[in-house]
Amino acid sequence: MPDAEGLLLSVTEVRAETPLVRAFTLARPHGEPLPTWQPGAHIRVRLPGGDDRCYSLINLSPDPHATTRPTAYRLGVRLEDPSQGGSRFMHGLKTGDQVEVLAPSNNFPLEPGPQPVVLLAGGIGITPIVSMAAALAAQGRPYRLYYAGRSRGDLAFVGDIERLCGPHLALHSDAAAGRVFDVDGLFASLKAEEPVYCCGPRAMIDAALSAAKAWGWAEGRLRFELFTVAGPQASDGPFEVVLKSSGESFLIPPGKTILDVLIEAGKDPLHDCKRGDCGICQVQVLEGVPDHRDYILTDAERAEGTKMQICVSRSKTPRLVIDL
Repeated sequence: MPDAEGLLLSVTEVRAETPLVRAFTLARPHGEPLPTWQPGAHIRVRLPGGDDRCYSLINLSPDPHATTRPTAYRLGVRLEDPSQGGSRFMHGLKTGDQVEVLAPSNNFPLEPGPQPVVLLAGGIGITPIVSMAAALAAQGRPYRLYYAGRSRGDLAFVGDIERLCGPHLALHSDAAAGRVFDVDGLFASLKAEEPVYCCGPRAMIDAALSAAKAWGWAEGRLRFELFTVAGPQASDGPFEVVLKSSGESFLIPPGKTILDVLIEAGKDPLHDCKRGDCGICQVQVLEGVPDHRDYILTDAERAEGTKMQICVSRSKTPRLVIDL
C-alpha cells in the first residue's frame, strides 16, 4: 500500500491482556514518526482478502504530546467467536509481521469544553475510552471513567488504567456484583448537561440509548461508538438493489450487506465503521422500504424511509433503488 493511501507498519510487540484480548504495537520499520491522532480515532487494518477492519488507537499516558507524531500505534483486539476474519487475522500476527493500515480517522471525537465528562466502557470498548481519559487527565479536566466487564480478569489494560485514572475510575465486574452494570442507574445520578461517552457491546449501547431517552436527555449529550457488528437475522431474505447512476442491479443475499456486495463487485462506496454508527456510508433511498439497523437515524428519519446505512441495513421490499 503506497503512502498516499496508507502506511506499511511492522508489529513490534504482541501482548496478551486477557484470555481473549491482545495488545499490538505497530511502528514504521525504522521508527519514523506516525501521523498525529486524537482520542476516539481508529485505523483501518487491511486483511489478506482485501477487506479491512477498524481498531481504535490506545493511549495510556497523561503526556499531552503522547499522540502527536508518535513513533508507534497501539491497539487492543478481542478475539470474536465467531470471527468475521478481522480478529482472527489480528490474533495470528506475531512480532516482525507487517500490516497495511489507513492513516487515523475519527468518528468519535472528544469535544472540548469545561464541564466534567462521564466515560463508560464495556469490555473491549475501553480502547477509545481510555484514550479520552488520558487526554482529560493531561488537560486537568474533571472526569469519571466507569469500566465494566464480566469479571476483573476480562478487563484489558486494567492495571495501566488504574495507574492512569486513580480515584477517577470505577470498575464493575458482573461476576462480583451478581448483575450487569446498571446504565440506567448511572444516568439517573448524573448532573444536568454532563456529556457521556460510551463504547461497548450492543447491549450496553442499547441500554444507554434507552436510558438517555427515558430521562429526556438532549440530543448529542450521549455520544457512543459500537464495538460489535450486527449479525444476520433468521428472517433475512434476499433482495435486489439498483444503483441509480448506472442502472446496475445486485442481489443481496442473507448474510451479506449491500456494502459487502458492492465492494465485491469492484465498487468503492464511501464507508468506514461497518457497524452502522458513523453515518459515512449513508445513501438516499429512491424506491423501496429500507429495514433500518443502524444507530444513526432518528425515529423520524427512519419513518421517512428516504435514507439508509448500507453497511448494516437491509430491505423490507423485494427491490431498493439507491442514489449511488
